[in-house]
Amino acid sequence: MPQKTRPNTAEDDLAFMRSIVEGRGRTPLTLAVCYLAGGLLYGLQCLFHVGQAAGLIRWPDLANLAFVVMITVSFLAVLTWAILKDRREGPANRGPMASRSLNAAFSATGMANTAVIIVFGVGAFRDNDFAIWLYYAAIVFALQAAAWYMAWTLKRKGWMLATALGGWLTAVALGLLVREPLWYLGVCTVALFALFALPGWMLFRDARAGSKAG
Repeated sequence: MPQKTRPNTAEDDLAFMRSIVEGRGRTPLTLAVCYLAGGLLYGLQCLFHVGQAAGLIRWPDLANLAFVVMITVSFLAVLTWAILKDRREGPANRGPMASRSLNAAFSATGMANTAVIIVFGVGAFRDNDFAIWLYYAAIVFALQAAAWYMAWTLKRKGWMLATALGGWLTAVALGLLVREPLWYLGVCTVALFALFALPGWMLFRDARAGSKAG
């Protein structure tokens, strides 16, 4: 006589959905490095500009340009290393739904950031008003706040919610301070270290742990 199969209960369905959403997935090293290296390097650049605005750093124009170029070149070099390492280890989007959704959210945010940079950069050049360019950072932090809030809804990690709220507050502050260079740079410097570099370090640890587990 065939054995009766127990019908699925609501608890079974919830357990199944939980296993899909909360499963472990490898954090892309590229994403972690974007935040960690970007926050450290561009935070250092903002700190350099704070010194300039305060009159503490008075380098020749060529030296200033070389420093800014070095920051970008260093970031691109580290990012290239991370991309190549991710390719060697295989795609990170084969993990559970939460990890794939999270990766997609940050990728979409990066696309939006690129559009924002182009729009505000062209606008500032066309209108010959540097303050227009400064608004782009406020929009970038607002988009990052949205991405981190989505990350929190998926992962429920407290530091992700704190990063989202910090990004929202930073976006508002920067938008109000575009005509106050020293305050603007100060807020931007703190935000880059606290809301990019620190979360980047958390993601980097996850990426390293996922790489070793794989």
